[in-house]
Amino acid sequence: MIKVAVAMSGGVDSSVTAALLQQQGYDVIGLTMVLFPPRHTGPGSAMYDGAAVAAHLGISHHIADFSEDFRQLIIDDFVDEYRAGHTPNPCVRCNRHIKFGKLLDAARELGADTLATGHYVRKTTDPDGTCHLRTATYLRKDQSYFLSTINRHQLSQLHFPLGTIESKDEVRRLARHFGLPVADKGDSQEVCFIPDDDYVTFLEQEGVSASSGEIRHLNGQLLGRHCGSHRYTVGQRKGLGIAWHEPLYVIGIASESNAVIVGEQQHLATTGLSATDLNWLSPPQSDNFSTTCKIRFRHQPVSCQVLLTENNSCEVRFNLPQRAVTPGQTVVFYGGDEVLGGGRIVSPLG
Repeated sequence: MIKVAVAMSGGVDSSVTAALLQQQGYDVIGLTMVLFPPRHTGPGSAMYDGAAVAAHLGISHHIADFSEDFRQLIIDDFVDEYRAGHTPNPCVRCNRHIKFGKLLDAARELGADTLATGHYVRKTTDPDGTCHLRTATYLRKDQSYFLSTINRHQLSQLHFPLGTIESKDEVRRLARHFGLPVADKGDSQEVCFIPDDDYVTFLEQEGVSASSGEIRHLNGQLLGRHCGSHRYTVGQRKGLGIAWHEPLYVIGIASESNAVIVGEQQHLATTGLSATDLNWLSPPQSDNFSTTCKIRFRHQPVSCQVLLTENNSCEVRFNLPQRAVTPGQTVVFYGGDEVLGGGRIVSPLG
């Protein structure tokens, strides 16, 4: 019998994942990660609810403490990126290094053959064993963007039972069908380690300076001052606190001078981007090819031309200009419904 470890966050998605795999005849064990000191350990917490679901299903439940790794690899990187004037995506990085790195290793140590999660993505496998990561059937919840930086070896060892689910209502229905105690638990929407989604307070508690700096127009004109460039991100319009004859948006952050650069809406549009730290799940057959890409999670894939360059980097040219290319975010390349790969955005290209 194939033994599958399920990453159990205590939420309805991972709980239904465990129940479905058990129903399908797998030998299922539960594995809950500890990533930082929990705010509480009672009902509603990952450890408590994960253990409750495991008990309900009659499966063993294990705790994997990755708090030290999470601090070094995710939180410290998140803070450093903001110091550099970037807007990072910690969930993408966590999937690569923690969930499908450290957790997959822990599952193996417990004797599991594979690891399953509640992500809304699909995996298909060719007759020769080649695996492909694809968008979920339920596109509204598709999470393929966040998995673009895992490697092909990791992908071959993963299960995604919710990939063909057609709605969240269906997941809730299955949770009730299995009698799961978390059937009506709400979804988590925020970055897990930031209380109340308050980025500014978190960053300042982590030592990011709230020092004052200039807000300048693209033309060089001084328009005002800010109380910390980490309070701003590319594309932001609200909260600038400056008067101008047209609406202004954050165009960029000059970390070396602690300046926030603003401009009119048309200046948000760029024709391309440069990216690095590329990861390919389906390696390109040429150094110059056409595909589609997303430059943020809530972005419709757009047609583009990709030119591979030195040092595992590339230049991307959009067929049509795109708004608010943001350094630190992830660009993900798609071929139809397949994730080809992704990388970290370095800068927009004019």
